[in-house]
Amino acid sequence: MHGVLVIDKPQGPTSFEVVRRVRSALGVKRAGHTGTLDPMATGVLPVCLGEATKLAGLLTEGDKAYDAVVRLGVVTDTQDVTGTVLETHPVPPLSADLLEAALGKFRGTFHQLPPMYSAVKVKGKRLYERARAGESVERTLRQVTVASLVLRDFSASECTLSVRCSKGFFVRTLAEDLGRALGCGGALKSLRRTVSGPFALDRALPLSQVEALGVAGAGGRSQLEARIISMADALPGFPVVRVSEQDVSRVLHGVPLVLGPSAPGGRVRVLGPDGALLAVGEVDEGRLGYVRVVVPR
Repeated sequence: MHGVLVIDKPQGPTSFEVVRRVRSALGVKRAGHTGTLDPMATGVLPVCLGEATKLAGLLTEGDKAYDAVVRLGVVTDTQDVTGTVLETHPVPPLSADLLEAALGKFRGTFHQLPPMYSAVKVKGKRLYERARAGESVERTLRQVTVASLVLRDFSASECTLSVRCSKGFFVRTLAEDLGRALGCGGALKSLRRTVSGPFALDRALPLSQVEALGVAGAGGRSQLEARIISMADALPGFPVVRVSEQDVSRVLHGVPLVLGPSAPGGRVRVLGPDGALLAVGEVDEGRLGYVRVVVPR
């Protein structure tokens, strides 16, 4: 099996555990996810299978979308409600105007400090590993973009948000920063990813369903295979370059091709005569080079 299976991750397991369970259900040796979700988070987790693992780094580049609930009046060490409470503060009387004024600071492009409890690596070690060891290390601000931040609902001490953001944005940090802007602190109560790059919830299968189909015999396995997104369809934002049968071997051996001035520029999907993905390429002045070459099986 080679392609992407979109999982609707449940609350509880790590992203690594989800991949392990998908691998077991499908009986495949190679699999990997594209963008970590915290154990408390749910929603879209694309899992690359087989040769598609070569595309994982490219699939993480797309924008993400989340639905989040922020609890106000509390500060924790993990920036979410699973952590140890460090501070509590009274929440001011909330109104749509007050919340919108605070949220306005977090729209557009700005710099965000990655949380200590995150998978970001510093000197080869993930920050959450350092945090669990009691370490606190200097972190570098990273530029992020929030394309959309919508206030969906609010109560006396919580608000519900929908966020569309760039890769590397931390909604947990948004929760704490929003609470700070309101003068009372805040922590993430729940998080559901609704979009990851080209993949949305309408293409996702619950992990429990994947595992049930995996033990249901040939019929269940065929249902799972029907839900796998082909490598050719996994990068819909890249234009298509089709090559002839004579050029397939050249592509698979990484030999650049001259396409001519009419070829699309930038990143492209290189497809063979049968429509299978051969490579992700880069076209510069009509010359095709390769970012990733995949070998069809």
